[in-house]
Amino acid sequence: MEDSQQPIDPSSPSQAPTLRGALLMRLLHWDKLFESDSPPRLGIDVSRRVPYATMSGVSVGMILGYIHGSKKAGLQFRAENAHRFPTTSTGWWQYHKTKNYISIVGGVKDGVKMGARLGAGSLLFCLFEETVDYARHEKRDFLSTVTAGLSLSGVYSLLARHDVYTAARTAKLGLKFGLGYGLVQDALESLKGNHPAYMDFLLGERRPQAEDESIV
Repeated sequence: MEDSQQPIDPSSPSQAPTLRGALLMRLLHWDKLFESDSPPRLGIDVSRRVPYATMSGVSVGMILGYIHGSKKAGLQFRAENAHRFPTTSTGWWQYHKTKNYISIVGGVKDGVKMGARLGAGSLLFCLFEETVDYARHEKRDFLSTVTAGLSLSGVYSLLARHDVYTAARTAKLGLKFGLGYGLVQDALESLKGNHPAYMDFLLGERRPQAEDESIV
C-alpha cells in the first residue's frame, strides 16, 4: 500500500509547532536565502556583511547623535538659565556641573535614537541590495545599489510622512548615495578582476575575446 501524504493544516494544533519551528529555522538561517555562486559584494559573505554594516551604522549614528545631542542640550540649558546666572564661585561650579550632566544625558538619548535609525537603515539597505541582486539573477553592480537606495528613501519618506517635495529630495539623496556607493563597489571588484556585466558590454566583450585567444 502506498503511503498517503496529507497536506499540512496550519489551523491544526498538532501542525502549529512544526510550522513555527520551520519558520524559526528560516529566520535563523536567513542568509541561505541569498546563496549564490557569484563573488559576494566587497568580498564579504552576506552572513557577515549585513551584521558588519548594521553595527557600523549603529556606531556612527551613536557618535553623531551624541555630539549633536550634547551640544543641543548644553545650549538649551544655557538659554533657559540666561536670566539667572550664578554670582558666586560655588554657584558657577554647580552651574557647570549641572550643564555637563544635562549635556551627557541629552547626548546619550540622541545617540541611541540616531544609532537605532542608522542601524536599521543600514540593515534594510543591505537586505534590499541583496534582494535586488537575487532577483536580477546574481548580477551584482551599481544598478542594484541604486535600486536599494531609492527603495530605502521611499520607505523612510513613507514612515516619516514626508510631503511630495521632501520625498523628492530624499529620493534624490538616496539616488546619489546608491550611485556613488555602487560605483565604488564596481571599481573595487574590477580591480580584483571581477568585472561587472555592463563593463564587458561597454568594452565590447574584449576581455573574454582576449581570454579565448590566450587559450587557443
